[in-house]
Amino acid sequence: MAGAVLLFLHLPLLLIVVYAFSADTASYTFPPPGFTLQWFAKAWERPDIWAAFSLSLQCAAAATAIALVLGTLAAIAVARFDWFGKEAVSLLIILPIALPGIVTGIALRSAFAIGGIDFSIWTVVIGHATFCVVTVYNNAIARLRRIAGSQVEASMDLGANGFQTFRHVLLPQLGSAILAGGMLAFALSFDEVIVTTFTAGQQTTLPIWMLAELVRPRDRPVTNVVAVIVMAATFVPILLAYRLTREAGRNA
Repeated sequence: MAGAVLLFLHLPLLLIVVYAFSADTASYTFPPPGFTLQWFAKAWERPDIWAAFSLSLQCAAAATAIALVLGTLAAIAVARFDWFGKEAVSLLIILPIALPGIVTGIALRSAFAIGGIDFSIWTVVIGHATFCVVTVYNNAIARLRRIAGSQVEASMDLGANGFQTFRHVLLPQLGSAILAGGMLAFALSFDEVIVTTFTAGQQTTLPIWMLAELVRPRDRPVTNVVAVIVMAATFVPILLAYRLTREAGRNA
């Protein structure tokens, strides 16, 4: 049964990889009539693909940087201190990833319109950061709850200030969780399409470019090539994040 579920989940991805090498330009006949590498060369020569790819990288990097700072600080505040409304704030931090992307996108678009903010790369970054913060927060707070508070108290008793305690006591134990959360956040941001649709304006990220290219049958093989690149770009950080969290769990 597990094998059947895995096949159901991953067979469509495998078909995309197969058709990225297909010699057929218009249809999805199976098996493909032939295989070729020409679509990879054509994708390499397309400046619009490179522009969209570069914009996606910039948005993902900026959103991940914001998420690393805000998610880590929020996790420390919730895990290490008791204050009124802590549980409500924790719920509000997690809420964006639980809501449908279209709800988040419409809410952000309305907020930008009310605030008179023009759509740009930064509106995309803000939109992505709303759910990227959640991945860092969840990883960081799970690790913090496994770190004994007595370690922090001992560090402070020995004369260390807050920054020194964070650097020498918390960060070495928290680092892999933060890194794993950052990798997941980067992967989520890089291939995000729904929230981006509402916050990009005239900006074209790689997923938006792919969505627009689906209506052009002659360019389907090129679109499949880009899809393979996106899968590869997101698979690596997800795999690394999985290995980091697994090794940290074993050590704990």
